[in-house]
Amino acid sequence: MFANPPGLLRVEPYSDGLRDRIWWGAGSRRTAAWAAELGMNLQSSTLIDKESDEPFHVAQAEQIQAFRDAWKEAGHTREPRVSVSRSIFALVDDRDRMYFGRGGKEGDQIGMLSESERAIFGRSYAAEPDALIAQLKTDEAIAEADTLLLTVPNQLGVDYNAHVIEAILKQVAPGLGWR
Repeated sequence: MFANPPGLLRVEPYSDGLRDRIWWGAGSRRTAAWAAELGMNLQSSTLIDKESDEPFHVAQAEQIQAFRDAWKEAGHTREPRVSVSRSIFALVDDRDRMYFGRGGKEGDQIGMLSESERAIFGRSYAAEPDALIAQLKTDEAIAEADTLLLTVPNQLGVDYNAHVIEAILKQVAPGLGWR
């Protein structure tokens, strides 16, 4: 039919700046470095490969550092974006305490993705706003990221999730200097 020009074809319809808006969800230091080499932004979730004996938030901060090191080594000229995901619940009413007030039993969980692949799943944060602020200040990966994605329990409905997000925005974010 039509002869293709030499080289790779671009995505159509063309969107100026699309390359700068592509994110890669990395599960390991290796895939984070690979994403950086290709010039993609990094999205790190609440589940990553268990590559060390460090707590989740420290291991995730190490993943972010591997990404930033590879980005610099690749010589990209723009500043990359990095996001992390967290389940965060400010306990401000009886519903919050009923759903998420587990009394300090939050912690990282370790599991197997396959016979040989271990994974670490980051803890959920649930506490009164002042305690939550103190806990989140110690999360090294949140400190390293420029974007925090909140995971919310969709099965509890839109109204409750709006309440969860509003509680974070009004009672937690200001205490952490988040905008």
